[in-house]
Amino acid sequence: MPAPHVSFEFFPPRSVEASFRLHETVKALAPLKPEFVSVTYGAGGTTRRLTHEAVSAIHRTTDLRVAAHLTCVDATREETLEIARTYAAEGVTDIVALRGDPPKGATRFEPHPEGFADTCELISALRDSGDFTIRVGAYPDRHPEATSDLADVEWLKRKIDAGAHEAITQFFFEAETFFRFRDACEKAGIDAPILPGILPIEHWGNTKRFAQRCGANVPAWLDEAFANAERDGREELLAIAVATELCSDLIEGGAGHLHFYTLNKPHLTHDICHAIGIVQDATLQDVA
Repeated sequence: MPAPHVSFEFFPPRSVEASFRLHETVKALAPLKPEFVSVTYGAGGTTRRLTHEAVSAIHRTTDLRVAAHLTCVDATREETLEIARTYAAEGVTDIVALRGDPPKGATRFEPHPEGFADTCELISALRDSGDFTIRVGAYPDRHPEATSDLADVEWLKRKIDAGAHEAITQFFFEAETFFRFRDACEKAGIDAPILPGILPIEHWGNTKRFAQRCGANVPAWLDEAFANAERDGREELLAIAVATELCSDLIEGGAGHLHFYTLNKPHLTHDICHAIGIVQDATLQDVA
């Protein structure tokens, strides 16, 4: 069975130390020949400048295809599209279009009075420019604001119909979660690629809290397995084994592309990719 394509997500650094860590993460993972890498956007647009700087640096200093996250939060339509036009002028033509999380302290998303009301409006505007490959988010487990599982499928169809080319899912812990969602999307007439999102588990307690905030189901067996592993000092071995098995199940089920949320820590992602047969290109060792 051929190895899948992979892509990696990074977040923009907020300090000099974090900048070095991002640099080292990109350098470590570039030899795995990702289809693209992406850089996230902070809640409420808090990392707008930092995201742009990180995207520009990766684009300028490597041969990697880099996708910039762009949200609808706390900006006018013109401000958001000006950011997109700047990316296009720099040669960055991949956008991950998202509604975005509310600013800190807010409990729900409120559109800017002169901004995009939702992701579909942003996607349509980006599509009309003709400059971008557009990716969007998808939710195999119910989004915290969704009224039903079907609502997440319906929203994804609206985003694809608005002009998105691919979707990247929120992370999940069992392959069947992805397959159920993929089947529901196919039944709804969605034919765009859906890339499963993989989160290597660096720290189980933090991962579990993050999953609960995002609405990702936490299986009881996984919680018990990490409780046992922590007592024996085997957390990293378990993390690699769990993610490798998840990736293998996804590949066997037809997933040809896996998207890894690296958290700017390359070690686990690197080991998992090797375990599923991703061959490192030695000529790219000094890419960054």
